[in-house]
Amino acid sequence: MTPILSIVQLLLMILALIIIVQAVMSWLIAFNVINTYNETTRAFYRTLNRITDPIYRPIRRVLPDFGNLDLSPLVALLLIQVISNWVIPAIARSTGG
Repeated sequence: MTPILSIVQLLLMILALIIIVQAVMSWLIAFNVINTYNETTRAFYRTLNRITDPIYRPIRRVLPDFGNLDLSPLVALLLIQVISNWVIPAIARSTGG
Protein backbone atom coordinates (compact mmCIF):
# COMPACT_ATOMS: atom_id res chain seq x y z
CA MET A 1 0.00 0.00 0.00
CA THR A 2 1.32 3.43 -0.87
CA PRO A 3 2.10 5.92 1.89
CA ILE A 4 -0.72 8.21 0.76
CA LEU A 5 -3.28 5.40 1.03
CA SER A 6 -1.91 4.51 4.46
CA ILE A 7 -2.35 8.12 5.59
CA VAL A 8 -5.91 8.19 4.22
CA GLN A 9 -6.70 4.98 6.05
CA LEU A 10 -5.25 6.38 9.28
CA LEU A 11 -7.30 9.57 8.90
CA LEU A 12 -10.44 7.52 8.33
CA MET A 13 -9.71 5.55 11.51
CA ILE A 14 -9.29 8.79 13.47
CA LEU A 15 -12.53 10.13 11.99
CA ALA A 16 -14.35 6.96 13.02
CA LEU A 17 -13.06 7.39 16.55
CA ILE A 18 -14.24 11.03 16.60
CA ILE A 19 -17.69 9.95 15.38
CA ILE A 20 -17.94 7.29 18.11
CA VAL A 21 -16.88 9.74 20.83
CA GLN A 22 -19.36 12.35 19.57
CA ALA A 23 -22.23 9.85 19.43
CA VAL A 24 -21.55 8.48 22.93
CA MET A 25 -21.18 12.00 24.32
CA SER A 26 -24.49 13.06 22.76
CA TRP A 27 -26.20 10.08 24.41
CA LEU A 28 -24.65 10.92 27.77
CA ILE A 29 -25.79 14.53 27.44
CA ALA A 30 -29.29 13.43 26.41
CA PHE A 31 -29.59 11.23 29.51
CA ASN A 32 -28.16 13.96 31.78
CA VAL A 33 -25.09 11.94 32.68
CA ILE A 34 -22.78 14.70 31.47
CA ASN A 35 -23.50 18.25 32.55
CA THR A 36 -23.15 20.83 29.76
CA TYR A 37 -22.92 23.69 32.24
CA ASN A 38 -19.20 22.95 32.47
CA GLU A 39 -17.46 25.19 29.92
CA THR A 40 -14.79 22.59 29.08
CA THR A 41 -17.38 19.93 28.38
CA ARG A 42 -19.45 22.31 26.29
CA ALA A 43 -16.41 23.44 24.28
CA PHE A 44 -15.31 19.84 23.66
CA TYR A 45 -18.81 18.86 22.51
CA ARG A 46 -19.05 21.91 20.24
CA THR A 47 -15.70 21.01 18.68
CA LEU A 48 -16.84 17.45 18.04
CA ASN A 49 -20.05 18.75 16.46
CA ARG A 50 -18.11 21.13 14.21
CA ILE A 51 -16.01 18.22 12.98
CA THR A 52 -18.89 15.79 12.45
CA ASP A 53 -21.71 18.04 11.23
CA PRO A 54 -20.30 18.44 7.68
CA ILE A 55 -20.19 14.64 7.47
CA TYR A 56 -23.67 14.13 8.90
CA ARG A 57 -25.41 16.87 6.91
CA PRO A 58 -25.54 15.08 3.50
CA ILE A 59 -26.45 11.80 5.20
CA ARG A 60 -29.32 13.46 7.10
CA ARG A 61 -30.67 14.88 3.84
CA VAL A 62 -30.92 11.39 2.37
CA LEU A 63 -32.16 9.49 5.44
CA PRO A 64 -35.85 9.64 6.34
CA ASP A 65 -36.84 11.40 9.55
CA PHE A 66 -36.84 9.00 12.50
CA GLY A 67 -37.85 11.59 15.08
CA ASN A 68 -35.32 11.79 17.89
CA LEU A 69 -33.34 8.82 16.56
CA ASP A 70 -30.32 10.00 14.57
CA LEU A 71 -28.82 7.24 12.45
CA SER A 72 -26.34 9.46 10.61
CA PRO A 73 -23.36 8.48 12.85
CA LEU A 74 -24.06 4.82 12.14
CA VAL A 75 -24.30 5.44 8.39
CA ALA A 76 -21.10 7.51 8.48
CA LEU A 77 -19.28 4.69 10.29
CA LEU A 78 -20.54 2.17 7.76
CA LEU A 79 -19.32 4.35 4.89
CA ILE A 80 -15.92 4.70 6.54
CA GLN A 81 -15.71 0.92 6.89
CA VAL A 82 -16.62 0.41 3.23
CA ILE A 83 -13.98 2.90 2.15
CA SER A 84 -11.33 1.43 4.47
CA ASN A 85 -12.02 -2.23 3.76
CA TRP A 86 -12.94 -2.24 0.08
CA VAL A 87 -12.19 1.00 -1.72
CA ILE A 88 -8.66 1.65 -0.44
CA PRO A 89 -7.49 -1.96 -0.95
CA ALA A 90 -8.97 -1.92 -4.47
CA ILE A 91 -7.07 1.26 -5.25
CA ALA A 92 -3.90 -0.27 -3.79
CA ARG A 93 -4.31 -3.38 -5.97
CA SER A 94 -4.97 -1.33 -9.10
CA THR A 95 -1.89 0.83 -8.57
CA GLY A 96 0.27 -2.19 -7.86
CA GLY A 97 1.03 -1.16 -4.29
